[in-house]
Amino acid sequence: MSDTKIKISGLKKAFGKKVVLDGLDLDIRKGESLVVIGGSGTGKSVLIKCIQGLLQPDAGSILIDDQEVVGLKESEKEEMHSKMGMLFQGGALFDSLSVWENVAFGLLENQKMNKKQAKNEAIRVLRQVGLAPDVADLSPSELSGGMQKRVGLARAIATRPEIIFFDEPTTGLDPIMADVINDLIIESVKGLGATALTITHDMASARKIADRIAMLYKGKIIWQGTVKEMDKTTDPYVCQFINGCSQGPIKVEV
Repeated sequence: MSDTKIKISGLKKAFGKKVVLDGLDLDIRKGESLVVIGGSGTGKSVLIKCIQGLLQPDAGSILIDDQEVVGLKESEKEEMHSKMGMLFQGGALFDSLSVWENVAFGLLENQKMNKKQAKNEAIRVLRQVGLAPDVADLSPSELSGGMQKRVGLARAIATRPEIIFFDEPTTGLDPIMADVINDLIIESVKGLGATALTITHDMASARKIADRIAMLYKGKIIWQGTVKEMDKTTDPYVCQFINGCSQGPIKVEV
């Protein structure tokens, strides 16, 4: 068995004339936390949606545990989705459900767990992310942004997924709360032994949670390496991005 959890080869995706992914290659190892960095609109979210099977690529291959997921039947997609958890950028909690029902959503819908058992499990996972049991019956609208993000994380890990996706996990949080979320992500991923793929342009977050960093630019992975290697690289694109410089080879389209 290979130690690669996700293997992406020659991935292409365009919307009309706009080419978003242009022959992207990327391997993610089992148990690895990989962070993909890149500017807004570079295709980071499209990459995740292709891996999840929510978008159909125009060309290329995506292997998960050596199984091709491009072109899977709907019934096979469900089985693949059961391996995955996701923390969405805005939290994306259901307002009509209580906090515990949000956390237990996958347990109730996919694993058909009974309500009492699911609520107990939700409370256990909420504790894991530092939230007291009395939060369970609240509505998401009663929570602060940081608490909503924790609930989103709890939902992402409640089904004990093998793969977790984090979409801009620290967006909209102050630096201290962002650091708390980063720590919780590390604990959660390591605790499950999961493979993690994070997309972000928050370099403080990337440095903290990444085993390895890959930079996406113009539809391709143009550089990858560890945080230490990133800090030593002379690649002009990476240097410009991680230092936040307006001058350099990356031109901002206005």
